[in-house]
Parts: sequence; structure tokens; C-alpha cells
Amino acid sequence: MDNKVKIALVFGTRPEAIKMCPLVRTLKRSSCFEVITIVTAQHREMLDSVLELFEIKPDYDLNLMKPNQNLWDLSCDILQNVKKVLDKENPDLVLVHGDTTTAGMSALSTFYSRIKIGHVEAGLRTFDKDYPFPEEINRVMVDSVSDLMFCPTDKAVENLKNSGIKKGIYKTGNTVIDALLYVVNEKSADIDFIGLNPNLKTILLTSHRRENFGKPLENICNAIKELIEKYKDIQVVYPLHLNPNVRNTVMPILGGVERVKLIDPLDYAPFSTLMKKSHIILTDSGGIQEEAPALGVPVLVLRDETERPEAIKSGSVRLAGTNKDNIIKEVTELLTNKTHYENMSHANNPYGDGRACIYITDIIKKYFNL
Repeated sequence: MDNKVKIALVFGTRPEAIKMCPLVRTLKRSSCFEVITIVTAQHREMLDSVLELFEIKPDYDLNLMKPNQNLWDLSCDILQNVKKVLDKENPDLVLVHGDTTTAGMSALSTFYSRIKIGHVEAGLRTFDKDYPFPEEINRVMVDSVSDLMFCPTDKAVENLKNSGIKKGIYKTGNTVIDALLYVVNEKSADIDFIGLNPNLKTILLTSHRRENFGKPLENICNAIKELIEKYKDIQVVYPLHLNPNVRNTVMPILGGVERVKLIDPLDYAPFSTLMKKSHIILTDSGGIQEEAPALGVPVLVLRDETERPEAIKSGSVRLAGTNKDNIIKEVTELLTNKTHYENMSHANNPYGDGRACIYITDIIKKYFNL
């Protein structure tokens, strides 16, 4: 054990867990590493099901989720509590993921402890500090203190190099594809409980980003309502985020609307199955923009900007924004133009081949001369 490199992986939200759990599994298969898993439980309810799916029991569960927590309190809690674990374990490398408050504060705590940092899904940018908030600043900060940056795409590599970072930059693909293919192929779930009509085209909707609270989300819901009235051959499934800012906006507009199914958040396995069975996906989620192209499902992004321009360039994703008329226009084009639909559904996936975790593991071995 003394000869092994000790690696700690810190994550706290469901999207982070989905993208980090396959990496935990891959690192644990190597005899070179002692692997420690730390979860902040920034998303308590939505995190646990992913851990169970990937059969991972955290070594440290900080359990920091509190009702109505704000960024100040959460940031302080993560900074202090991660420090306690680092003081005890003294790992050789800490891996964080993406752009969450967990990632930002864990990286800062690790930097203060003078421990090496690896950033999984490095280099994403909108170049607008307020959009998305606070994620853009989190990822910039994490990259600025990292020693190893594992980029999902060429564009992410370019962003880091253009920012003046000279070394430690690697293109690996995105670990979300590793996770998705593992679940779809080995953990496929039954979704009969949703009650989908097999004779209708399914539109999957997800929207929960902070910048879409209020009027933008109202626009999205009103667009869905008009589309349902216009096209009798579609059904919409919307797994509603637990945040009251989402539910209190959505329920008055879409509650009780025929062929709109408002359901509780799904665990990752049934959600992956639902994605695979969908005809179109509307989302403001970053992860889904990466996953759906691997399944051949066209994606319309309910944001005005995306830090994932590769998907736009590949043709598998289009920006629909949060303007009601534009959302209706983009969905209508996919429903009525077969050539347009086929072009999007058969576009190349720019996010890798499902072997990102293997590439990351090999890079870490080389970094530590293993």
C-alpha cells in the first residue's frame, strides 16, 4: 500500500457523480492506486441513487446538504470540511469535476493544502462570468490551480492554451460517455411506470438552471403547451427538479395538460433509458448535450449560449434559447423536416469513444512515473 499513489476524488452533485463514478471504478481496478472517494452531498437525494447504480460506497460522506442553502454557506462548508479530510489522508492527487461549487471549493481547499489537483472536464468556457452563474467562475478557478487538466474536446484544449496555461493539458474525451454506455448496455432500466404511449413521439424536457428561473422557464412551458396543442402525435415528459423555483413555475402552466407528464426526478438508469427512447430532447443541462449525441437523439438547448460548441458544430445540437416562438420553430422543424431530423440524429459525437476513464488513468500513471 505504501508504494501506491493515493488519489482522492471529490464530488457532490448528481451530474458530477455520473461522470466521476466510472473513473472511480477504473482507478480502483489498477494496482497502482489507493482510491479515496469523498462526497459533499451537495445534491443529497439525487446523488445517492447514482452511487448505488455504480456500486460505490464513499469513504467520506460530508453530508453538507441543508434546506435552502446559499452559496456562501455551502462554499464555507465545503472549504472547511474537505480540508479536514485532506489533513487526515494527505493524498498525492485530488480529482474534481467540472464547474460546481463542490468542484470550485474543493479545488481551492486542495490548493491551500499544497496538494496536486486534477480537473476532469477542464477547459469549458462561455467567457461570460455571469452565464452560467456561478459555474463559469468555478471552472476558470479550478483550471487556474490544477496540475492536470483532462479536456473533453479539442475546443476545451484550445481554451486552456489561449488562457496562457502551458502544461498539464490533455484531451481525453468526456467520462459521461463512459458512464452512459455502461448504464445503457449493462444497467438498462424498465420505464413502464412513466406510462408512455408507444404510438406517440416522446419529447424529453429538462430545465433547472438558475438563469432560467422565472420568465425564461415560463416561456419554455408556454412553448410546450402550444406544441402539444398543435401536434397530436407527441407527448412530453418533464422530470421536475426538486427546486421550488422550478416547480412553482411549471405546475401552474403545464399541470394537468394532456400528453404532458410531469414526473419526479429519475434515477440515472431509467433516465438513460428514457433518453434513448426519446425522439427529441429539450434541455438546459450540459451533460445531456454530451450524452444524447451518443444515442442519436437530436438536442435543442434551452439557453442562449453553451460552453459546449463542439456539439453545435457537429450538428447534433442546436441552440433554441428561451424565446417561446424560437423554441416552437426549432421543435417544429425537427417534427416536420425528415432530412433535418436525420442530419441531427446521425451527426458524429464529438465527446469521445467511451474510453475517457482509461485515458485519464494512463495519464496519471505517467505523471507519477508508474
